[in-house]
Amino acid sequence: MILAPSILSADFARLGEDIAAAERGGAGAIHVDVMDGHFVPNITLGPPVVKSIRRATTLPLDVHLMIENADRYLDAFIDAGATWISLHAEALPHLQRSVAHLKDRGVQAGVAINPATPLAALEEVLPELDYVLVMSVNPGFGGQKFLPGSLDKVRRLRRQITERSLRARIEVDGGVDLSNIRALTEAGATILVAGQAVFGAGDAERDARKLVEAAR
Repeated sequence: MILAPSILSADFARLGEDIAAAERGGAGAIHVDVMDGHFVPNITLGPPVVKSIRRATTLPLDVHLMIENADRYLDAFIDAGATWISLHAEALPHLQRSVAHLKDRGVQAGVAINPATPLAALEEVLPELDYVLVMSVNPGFGGQKFLPGSLDKVRRLRRQITERSLRARIEVDGGVDLSNIRALTEAGATILVAGQAVFGAGDAERDARKLVEAAR
């Protein structure tokens, strides 16, 4: 299991310190939410911030692109230091081409799906993916409540991956905390994104460690 704390909930005035604390607590990646105010109703950050974060940690940078026209910016995020990049199935008409480009550039390629998006949307591209990001809230804001139906979605996706002998990992993002992280890992998720549950109480090292211990 990899815990990927989301910096969306961190203190941007002390971002390097918060990332270091989460890393000491057992974080295995850093999740970076990129929003454009169009695909989702919020605006966050771009490649320059990713480049700064890259200097602050050696952990993989898990960049989640919640943006329209993501194709235009893939190389910029890769050059800034992204290690994994997830693209939204709902936002790209030529998803396979975008996934192929990520893999050609040597980064881990993922596809994210919103709560209302069926798993069928992944059927053709799933063999090419390194991971699938299952959104367990509607994307756009941190601190939302976990949607219970996401657990069954993870189970069904895990079953599909196993039955097709594929290698894609399952990532879950949205409302992950101590109350559900164990159930998510048992359902088949191996990458868990947590924002408020890591950074919300002001002790990222302690709270990251609690989540890792609960999941394992």
